[in-house]
Amino acid sequence: MSDGTRAALEQQIAELQQQLLESQKMSTVGALASSITHEFNNILTTVINYAKLGLRHKDEDARDKAFNKILAAGQRASRITTGMLAYARNKSDRKDEIDLTQLVEEVLLLVEKDLEVHRIKVEVSAQADARANVNVGQLQQVLLNLIINARQAMEAGGRMMIGIKANREEGWAEISVRDTGAGIPAENLRKIFDRFFTTKTTDAQGQGGTGLGLALCRDVIEAHQGRIRVESTVGKGTTFTLKLPLVGSSIQPLQPPVRAVQKAG
Repeated sequence: MSDGTRAALEQQIAELQQQLLESQKMSTVGALASSITHEFNNILTTVINYAKLGLRHKDEDARDKAFNKILAAGQRASRITTGMLAYARNKSDRKDEIDLTQLVEEVLLLVEKDLEVHRIKVEVSAQADARANVNVGQLQQVLLNLIINARQAMEAGGRMMIGIKANREEGWAEISVRDTGAGIPAENLRKIFDRFFTTKTTDAQGQGGTGLGLALCRDVIEAHQGRIRVESTVGKGTTFTLKLPLVGSSIQPLQPPVRAVQKAG
């Protein structure tokens, strides 16, 4: 194969992967639309009720309390809207230095109501100064995919633990997403990052898994010279761990194979 042919093929592959990323992004936006609409209804209810209260009361303290509630609700709506628009519109391939804890918090804001509706309790444990150079939109997409998958694994509710660490000796930043769901059988765990492999059934509306979500997560993390790893125990839960080079680290870029680990039940 000539250099020109190879370059053209690599360009076609890159364009196809970008199309897949955009398709996955829109699918995620659709999955979140219902819960975000419900959240905005709650915000509007708060705004309307406290506006009525503020107009009805002549007491200055009561009016101030009502208007502060309205301001807080409006600010929350603004953060949700800003986060969703930034996620949906981000098509840049630029990488920026970012605090990973801040990024996780922004992603959780988008799914907070969805997790609440499904009775998922979220616990976040974060170390300071876990910073990495990343494409913000792509890493948001990876985290949303892992969080939504974890929620779907806990049909009856449960706990989701998200950890952010900085290992300066090894030069890695680490994000883990752990659930208390059903776990993944060993025969599926070996194929979980394969393209088009899915265990999600198609519903009455024709919606189901494409088998591309985790494969795209792997591609994004490896493009950041990082690693993605999954551990699972049937009946106890699953943990996905992302490792990304810390800002200022001297480690050599790595593209190791994805590791899937099945623990004994």
